[in-house]
Amino acid sequence: MSRAFVRESDADSATLPERAVSPHPNFVTPRGLKAIEARVRELEAERQAARDGGDEATRARVERDLRYFSARRASARLVEPAATAERVRFGVLVTLELEGGARQKFRLVGEDEADAAQGLLSWAAPLAQVLLGKCAGDSVPFQGGEALIVSIEP
Repeated sequence: MSRAFVRESDADSATLPERAVSPHPNFVTPRGLKAIEARVRELEAERQAARDGGDEATRARVERDLRYFSARRASARLVEPAATAERVRFGVLVTLELEGGARQKFRLVGEDEADAAQGLLSWAAPLAQVLLGKCAGDSVPFQGGEALIVSIEP
């Protein structure tokens, strides 16, 4: 019989692609590092539970995610919060005044900590790259217009 008609093993069918690891340095806030460490602990517990009775797909997902977060923990570069903030840098809270007067706040954080809904912007995002090094009073391009940096807080 041709090999084309032989069923692949269950282990092969549960293979998942690896999670992409960013080429950027893995800067993290203290909060971000704690979140990565907590995720590693959760995944280690899930791995044990999956070994004790989970299906092959669950085990594969947990193993893949554990490899990713373990690598992120190992490569983490903790950046302590600044005592003052005269310029935009990693970890600060930036308030922008948009055209029309609305204000929007962003905290520059690590890539794994980023969450736009909570105003947590990855330091590697294009907007963050434009903001880095700027001071209060500077204007920056934002959503097809301009925004004014109103304040920078640690």
